[in-house]
Amino acid sequence: MICLFTDFGAADLYVGQVKAVLHERAPKVRVVDLLNDAPAFNVKAGAHLLAALAARLPKDSVTLAVVDPGVGGPRDPVAVRADGRWFVGPDNGLLSVSAARAAAAEAFTIGWKPRSLSASFHGRDLFAPVAAMLAGNGRKTAKLAKKPRLAVELGAGDLAEVIYVDHYGNLVTGMRAGAVPREHALTVNGRRIPHARVFSAVPAGEVFWYENSLGLVEMAANGASAADALGLRIGMPVGLARDS
Repeated sequence: MICLFTDFGAADLYVGQVKAVLHERAPKVRVVDLLNDAPAFNVKAGAHLLAALAARLPKDSVTLAVVDPGVGGPRDPVAVRADGRWFVGPDNGLLSVSAARAAAAEAFTIGWKPRSLSASFHGRDLFAPVAAMLAGNGRKTAKLAKKPRLAVELGAGDLAEVIYVDHYGNLVTGMRAGAVPREHALTVNGRRIPHARVFSAVPAGEVFWYENSLGLVEMAANGASAADALGLRIGMPVGLARDS
């Protein structure tokens, strides 16, 4: 299985081109869209989202991950093997949280080069073919060279920021809920947000935080947009305070 995690935009013309390359090079491999609307240009948010999503992927899956504002620049193309899963993308920090949280991880520089490489679309011309190679056990073809560490490492820690806003207006943070006591409130934009287990536990329109299906702290409102209610956007900080 090849999974796509990109900021290309689900409605734009880029994802289809990547899928066409994957189909040509690995026609029998299933392609799954994890997320093609990752926060644009935001490597830090993308890295934490990717790590949360990847934890639930099967072993031997290959994730093609591209949030690459430095495309065409000096950053290396890399592959990471983390807890039995492959990740292919730029060495700009995007893969580093997944690698740091893995029990076992290895990083490799990709030596394979296509005959034609667009300066602005390495996702299609470089990363997609390599992902297809790894999905077909073509590690030698990809010309992987082990490297001691990734050039950009964001670490295994949590990110106390909003990292994603879904179409309901729910606000996903980079904080793993298992480390946040339920008796604590979140503090955002001068407001305190109490914990509730599910939407129906609070009155209609009320804002609360809960553990979402990825195990992350998420702010939501019962039947309404928490993003509108709180005036929050991606990148804004989230604090903790003991709930009263």
